[in-house]
Amino acid sequence: MKISFLIQGFHVAASRYRVIQYLPFFQSTGIDYDVREFPKDFKGWIEYLKGIKSFDTVFIQRKRVPLPVLLYLKQKKKKTIYDFDDAVMFRNSLAKNPYSLRRRLSFKRMLTYTDMVIAGNNFLKKEAQKYHDNVKVLPTPIDGDRYTQKEYGENEIVNIGWIGDHGSIHYMESYKDVWEDIGNNYKNVMLTIICDTFIETRFIKLNRVPWRYETEVEELKKLDIGVMPLFNDLWSMGKCGYKIIQYMGAGVATVCTPVGINMDVVEDGVNGFWAQTKRDWVEKLSILIEDRDLRISMGKEGRKKVINGYTVQACAPKLIKWLKEE
Repeated sequence: MKISFLIQGFHVAASRYRVIQYLPFFQSTGIDYDVREFPKDFKGWIEYLKGIKSFDTVFIQRKRVPLPVLLYLKQKKKKTIYDFDDAVMFRNSLAKNPYSLRRRLSFKRMLTYTDMVIAGNNFLKKEAQKYHDNVKVLPTPIDGDRYTQKEYGENEIVNIGWIGDHGSIHYMESYKDVWEDIGNNYKNVMLTIICDTFIETRFIKLNRVPWRYETEVEELKKLDIGVMPLFNDLWSMGKCGYKIIQYMGAGVATVCTPVGINMDVVEDGVNGFWAQTKRDWVEKLSILIEDRDLRISMGKEGRKKVINGYTVQACAPKLIKWLKEE
């Protein structure tokens, strides 16, 4: 069996975590593969399709491909799988109107000519089921071997942290009142942002950490509390909670907005807290700041949950089974 994986880019997070990190698991299961970025123009697609006869399956990650390509794959009887982990049928949280006819039609067209759909969470699954009967759910996992549990030292400073890319920093900016209130209330608290861009704060010490793949796990282990603020909108419902899985994989207690998959991963009061309003955020963060033992117990419970269902080691057998389905 030979599969052609089409990805957004070798340095794109979704491509790295939903395709590339699975590749070592394929080598011992009879799956041969080729991974390449999406062709950038018509000439690139022609060159790609010239070599398609040697593949049994085409795995398309997130982007929608042109209709002529889909029709050609169907004509050549190639099994096509579409994998996505964002609410690509809606506009993002910064848009005034989340609904987009162009996005919706593009999504519908993609699924119409696809044999299997793999969605990153149950909200995305329900959207896909409007146009397709064969929809699986696979979370965006971490590498369980790479993410080891942090050591819980006796630090004077409580480190609250967020990891993400520049496209999501607006969530941290929108919740700035929360971080400033915490900084006013607690002088032993620091806010760490692991990213390539940062917000500005006045009343809470800000630790700016440039994101690097080689150091991200060690930086996460320095956190005492991980945060994932979101808006309660359609785009946020499509989020796959990867940063929460990262925090919990490192044994870090978590506070999140209870939207979408966040409610599946974080069990309120067990391995983290839900916080709906900004008052909730200040209250739940304050509880964790003041209770070191609770931070540790929640961190350990979170890690147990992630290791059991949100690592590439746990997810790989499912994906391999689906890839081999006739």
